[in-house]
Amino acid sequence: MDTLMKRLLLLASLMLGCTFVFADTLTLKPGHPESYVVKKGDTLWDISAFFLKDPWRWPKLWGANPQVANPHLIYPGDRLTLVFIDGVPRLVVKPHLSKSPAGRVSPKNGAIPAIDLSLIQPYLLHNRVVEENWFEQQPMVMGGESESRHHVVSDIVYVQGELTVGDKFGVYASGREFANTDGEALGLEAILTASGRVVESGPISKVELLSSLRETKAGYRLLPIEDDSLMSAYFMPSAAQLTAPTTVLASGIDVRAMGKFDVVYIDRGDIDGVETGQVFSIFKEGDVVVIDGDGVPVPPNDRTRYEKMLAGISADNAVQMPDLYRGKLMVFKVFEKVSMGIILVNERPVRVADKLTIPDSLIASE
Repeated sequence: MDTLMKRLLLLASLMLGCTFVFADTLTLKPGHPESYVVKKGDTLWDISAFFLKDPWRWPKLWGANPQVANPHLIYPGDRLTLVFIDGVPRLVVKPHLSKSPAGRVSPKNGAIPAIDLSLIQPYLLHNRVVEENWFEQQPMVMGGESESRHHVVSDIVYVQGELTVGDKFGVYASGREFANTDGEALGLEAILTASGRVVESGPISKVELLSSLRETKAGYRLLPIEDDSLMSAYFMPSAAQLTAPTTVLASGIDVRAMGKFDVVYIDRGDIDGVETGQVFSIFKEGDVVVIDGDGVPVPPNDRTRYEKMLAGISADNAVQMPDLYRGKLMVFKVFEKVSMGIILVNERPVRVADKLTIPDSLIASE
């Protein structure tokens, strides 16, 4: 009996080990090129998409290459060649050299980025998620020198509270109140409307608006522009590690269906272990098909009220369909209980309540 148990344990260990190896194996895209010359406007994500099924895994593709110790230092004109080191695919860089004695000529735009940040730039300061009570305690816009109720660039607005001359602030409007499926409050959306600089201090300070994304009104709040409201210029993508249920909480601009390069909120944040650069796979939960009294499957849209009730209380006549793959997103900003991500791969429209999962565990099914 002991010998049999040892064999079973050994077999289980081998199977588990194989699972880990498979999950960590790079999958090359069919028909991939053997080499690629970097062009102006390329990103590491774009280049990896020529070679890999999962382009967000470019750090592993280049991770063992000493010539690309800093993979963000790759320039237009460099030739990347696919090689295999100990059976693992790697990209080797061959720098573009000028024929003149000047040596390497770097383009004015410098090294290519991991991801084109111009796609995310509009969201760098637009949105924050803050604690509602804290937000209501911040300095409030009372009005302005202009008779208009709407204030724009170069206008002077009056702000309640004694502020320091020269300090810069973001002006934020109150947005949506976020809560998870259990009703727990996750924070208040704060939407950036303008930036401003304090030009006069007193019980009612004066702030000159330096930029304007939308009109500023009385009742808006001033928040300091802190590091956590900015975003790193460089991301090292990694697989999300969360095992707790995670979902798409809301769209960045409050639309029903989202696609590539749209921004979404997710219902996990810093306290849950979410970090910038983490990549999630997005899935729509599979439908539940009910078997009616005649043994015929009834899809959700065709159910009677009675069949809907049965689907909710009984598993005997309800069959769960597989989850439907939507795409992938990468987290670029993390708050306490909420994070923001940008959709980078989109095969089907993404919607609120879609499930987010660890991508590596699903390579085989995608």
